Amino acid sequence: MSKYDKYKSSNIESIGIVPEHWNVVRLKKVIKEKITDGPHETPDFIDDGIPFLSVDGIQDGELIFEGCRYISPEAHREYQKKCIVEKDDVLMGKAASTGKIARVKVDFEFNIWSPLALIKPNRKRITPTFLEYSLKSDFGQIQIDLLCTSNTQKNISMDDIPKLSICQPPTSEQLIIANYLDLQTQKIDRLIANKKAQAEKLKELRLIEINNAVTKGLNPNAEMKDSSYEWLGQIPSHWEVRKIKQLLKPEKNAIKTGPFGSDLKFEDLVEEGIKVYNQRSVLDNDWESGEGYISEKKYETLKTCTIFPDDMVITTRGTIGKVSIFPTNAELGILHPCLMRIQMNSQRILNDYLKIIINDSSFFFEALKLASNATTIDVIYSESLKEVKIPVPPIQEQMEITSYLQKRISSTDKLISNIQTQIEKLQELRKIKIYEAVTGKIRLNRDFKD
Repeated sequence: MSKYDKYKSSNIESIGIVPEHWNVVRLKKVIKEKITDGPHETPDFIDDGIPFLSVDGIQDGELIFEGCRYISPEAHREYQKKCIVEKDDVLMGKAASTGKIARVKVDFEFNIWSPLALIKPNRKRITPTFLEYSLKSDFGQIQIDLLCTSNTQKNISMDDIPKLSICQPPTSEQLIIANYLDLQTQKIDRLIANKKAQAEKLKELRLIEINNAVTKGLNPNAEMKDSSYEWLGQIPSHWEVRKIKQLLKPEKNAIKTGPFGSDLKFEDLVEEGIKVYNQRSVLDNDWESGEGYISEKKYETLKTCTIFPDDMVITTRGTIGKVSIFPTNAELGILHPCLMRIQMNSQRILNDYLKIIINDSSFFFEALKLASNATTIDVIYSESLKEVKIPVPPIQEQMEITSYLQKRISSTDKLISNIQTQIEKLQELRKIKIYEAVTGKIRLNRDFKD
């Protein structure tokens, strides 16, 4: 790989050495105007008008106008007194999602909110695309992160943004580097998009296979009957449709939600005692983790929230409707308020079979919405869960379907994981190419031969 003849220290650790004839300068030296941001007030939004972007308008390094907010032309003109966004300006997230970078590639007018900083490159000193890649590079992101302050969320101040250091090769080299990176990143992005499409297709096929197995069974020649539920369609004639409450153990607390927040407070947590399992325990299927511990004395008041071996535990808030099965060798513990314990009658339904229905099928949440009389579900309540209807084959068939799907899910998940690894390697290659080019670690000719 071709390199420059002579290098010098940049005196910045994240940049390292740079070609001897390059400069390393502060951002304030290569902009034509003081860096500004959008209004700090909340505008009156309207259904259609002038696009108004905040930091969420930057996705994967590009400006996204789909689904954006709109302001009136009058408000737009008023806010333009503070900043006017033009093509080839660079926008930076300076609050919450700090370090998001996007170059303006559109000609139409729009405005920005205060979480975005507006950077106007001086074309005599820096080309907009080269500046964009410099700020997106690892060394640019490291500097932004180091300059951030954090209270409830990360922020970089308007006074600190101009302090960022970037490399400044001659503009003729900047153009070559920018064109090279455009070509290289586009190639890599296409490969990444293709890999993501492959993964999504596998997920789609996985879902179809699971839905078919838990609603139609594995025998394609089975006699079918109408389930009487439009969302479920036909099921094998020897299957039943039952509510969750009809499949529970007969015990009084077969469904039990974690204690109310007032019953389990942060100050109740101690360093050792009885474990409090939380949402991450379920989502990661990691029963060694937890929220903390409560004392033996506190446990006496919360014993009804104990989790027992083979209990199904479901998340009820935040990332809702995810299930894990409490293992027999796990430490004694209780439910966190965002969890619910479900004890199923093993003569009627297998835990592993129900787990697949809840975690992996597409119809469970439709059934839950119907049971809750809701269009969306933010919290799962025990009374609603009890009313959810699911198709129930005989136990032997549940075992066969579960065994078949566990193998198929494992096989598909491995393929998806391999694709994700390939995507991560491509993303890392993209970062390396940007870093090497904008710091002069490689030397490029006009035909991009290195």
